[in-house]
Amino acid sequence: MSTLTPVVEGAYVYDTKLSNQGRNLNRMCFSLKDAENREKFQADEAAYCAAYNLTEEQQQAVLDRDWISMIEKGGASIFYIIKLAAIDHKSMQDLGGIFTGMTTEEFVAELRAGGRKFG
Repeated sequence: MSTLTPVVEGAYVYDTKLSNQGRNLNRMCFSLKDAENREKFQADEAAYCAAYNLTEEQQQAVLDRDWISMIEKGGASIFYIIKLAAIDHKSMQDLGGIFTGMTTEEFVAELRAGGRKFG
């Protein structure tokens, strides 16, 4: 089956297939915008995940805070998982460092220097 999704070596491409796969995970993460839901999540993370019908793999990634698995295997969008990351006091720069194999400080330095160069 052909796809319109570009293949970019070394880059993660969020496409329709992953979007569909991550629907419940993204819905759960988006729900964390509300303080009441954050409290429920923090009281019993596994039960909160179950209420959104996450797959076992998605739930484990959330419980382990395996950000890369949430995206690559769970179909999560960075724009939703940042709401989960905020519960752990993680910033977008913290996640950027994780996704690129850098420390937060290294990632921020790369941004300030104009970003990584490709090709």
